[in-house]
Amino acid sequence: MRRCLLAALALVALTGARAPAPRPILVPDVSQHEVLLRQGFTGADLLLYGAIMTPEGHRAGRDYDIVVVLEGPTSPMVLREKSKVAGMWVNTDSTTLRSVPSFYAMASTRPISKIVDERTAAIYEMGLDSLQLSPGGGAVDPATQKRFSSGLADLMVRRGLYGQNEHGVTITDQVLYRARISLPSSVQTGTYTAETFAISQGRVLASAVSRVEVRKEGMEKAVADFSHRNAFAYGLLAVGLSVLMGWLAGRLFVRR
Repeated sequence: MRRCLLAALALVALTGARAPAPRPILVPDVSQHEVLLRQGFTGADLLLYGAIMTPEGHRAGRDYDIVVVLEGPTSPMVLREKSKVAGMWVNTDSTTLRSVPSFYAMASTRPISKIVDERTAAIYEMGLDSLQLSPGGGAVDPATQKRFSSGLADLMVRRGLYGQNEHGVTITDQVLYRARISLPSSVQTGTYTAETFAISQGRVLASAVSRVEVRKEGMEKAVADFSHRNAFAYGLLAVGLSVLMGWLAGRLFVRR
């Protein structure tokens, strides 16, 4: 028995125990850390790129999947569902969502279903089907919640504010990754968070965050600031301008 134990210890000492592979480190960046909304703004293309490194600063040298999620500022939202009653479309149901991203885009090296399981996708909100749109108020039937969430996602996709590209990330030499995400002209101002995940064998091994500031500049900024500081005066001015434009249009029509 003692000989067997000594032989086993000698074998371990000679071969050495295999240490687990070190976790990778992500070094992310964005082509634009600031997007200015000026007059005539038609949108912007963001390049999200970076490197996958070892803790010592060398190339990771392994096949990782990369998922990039860009999310805009969140806010509560009331959703209403219309149905046809007696030949007329009326609001028949509604729900309140506490935290709805104003913008959401995801890019990955391959389909999410082949990278992680549903639980992991839900934890990190990878993909439109995994967005956690928490209901506000009392308890909501899960089926109803899913219907409203799917309807909201579909509406935002058609507006160009939500999207996903499951082949949108490319990796070069197992170290450099890049993805392009487009911001439409209708984006809201605020801080946008770009989170990158390095995944292997269904496990998220590393993540890193970059931020993009979207803000107004020039006349748009002046008008927005005035409307926030002097809401009542801004309302009167808007009504006055509408009346004036209507009167001018009427006078021009009479002269013709």
